[in-house]
Amino acid sequence: MYLADFHQHLSQLGAQFIHRQRILRAWLDARPLDSGAGRRDIPEFLPLAVREDLPNLVKKLDHLARVRSEHPAADGSVRLLIDLPDGQMVESVMLPRDGVCISSQVGCAVGCRFCMTGKSGLLRQVTSLEMVAQVVQARRRRPVKKVVFMGMGEPAHNLDNVLEAIDILGTDAFIGHKNLVLSTVGDMRVFDRLPTLKVKPALALSLHTTKADLREYLLPKAPKISPQELMELAESYARLVKHPTQVQWTLLKGVNDGQDELDAILKLFKGKYAVLNLIPFNSLEGDDYQRPDGERIVEIVRYLHSRGVLTKVRNSAGQDIDGGCGQLRARAVELVNTSRL
Repeated sequence: MYLADFHQHLSQLGAQFIHRQRILRAWLDARPLDSGAGRRDIPEFLPLAVREDLPNLVKKLDHLARVRSEHPAADGSVRLLIDLPDGQMVESVMLPRDGVCISSQVGCAVGCRFCMTGKSGLLRQVTSLEMVAQVVQARRRRPVKKVVFMGMGEPAHNLDNVLEAIDILGTDAFIGHKNLVLSTVGDMRVFDRLPTLKVKPALALSLHTTKADLREYLLPKAPKISPQELMELAESYARLVKHPTQVQWTLLKGVNDGQDELDAILKLFKGKYAVLNLIPFNSLEGDDYQRPDGERIVEIVRYLHSRGVLTKVRNSAGQDIDGGCGQLRARAVELVNTSRL
């Protein structure tokens, strides 16, 4: 279901715009769809045909994203394995401090060599309301004030749906624009479209290395834009929205954790309105790579931070429950396939 389908369905039942917005906002806030409609003496009260159809509408909306299983972790996060209407599955993560990370695709076409999701390839796009429904499921369980599009998929490859979801969340779910974060490996369509939007999200750039040839190897299907050019494009947008770029860097032992990379980071970040998020590789996602030792991670943070690069360590949520991004879905798919044998 798309937003246009939602509005068309209710319009055919006689709902005016104010009625449709009331229902939409009640759903987004994880409240009953007829919330606030108890005063029959005001013209905004829901029409009879709409009220009678609400149970049917509830079923349609609930079907957009159904929680198959919940996996709480020691870090305060909770991974949700989500069933979509066609039987496909995605993951979303309720993060500490009122955040949720949602998926924009089933699988991913970028094929990052260190990512479990990329190993499955792209299976299908997730619609705007299927993305929003992931947020609603999280809001039914805890407050949500921040939404990051960093789950399964590359948002730039599903940009129209992602931007519609961002508009809904920023306009009707009342989430602060800077608390909507779009992550991308770097795509010109993102840099062209974001400045034109009414709701301008913060930007997270999956960079992972300063070396163009290494980046092309690690992210084989990402656009062939150099790290230097990507940082300049991100800088222009960051200055426009007055919010720093979050540069994502998956730390891979012996690959992108050397002194040469650190010195190149200093040059790359000089004068930039950006934060470096170091993400130690989740060893649960495969045996091809390893995470640096804890002491090395501390050394990297101290070196960069002492030289003016704001650096944070962001561990992948749910590692203690074997819940790295894509892992829950991969195990569930394996179980389904095994049961069919």
